Amino acid sequence: MNKSELIDQIATSAEISKAAAARALDATVAAVTSALKAGDSVSLIGFGTFYVGERAARTGRNPRTGNTLEIKAAKSPKFRAGKALKDAIN
Repeated sequence: MNKSELIDQIATSAEISKAAAARALDATVAAVTSALKAGDSVSLIGFGTFYVGERAARTGRNPRTGNTLEIKAAKSPKFRAGKALKDAIN
């Protein structure tokens, strides 16, 4: 499912226009993004939790030349599925 298909699904199930569904989806994504950027997590009970994971700096290898190089520490967004979502899938 891509973004436009998701917007269609939201509009149908919520009985709102596609434009309103698109604005709602964009607002939700922006709210989750800004919360993660601030270092917070976003918990949607039953669905799951979005949070920021941290990767430590490490040494890697260039596969083409074999040279070692330093890979900087980084933050990455992560998602942990909730119980209701897991139960719905299984």
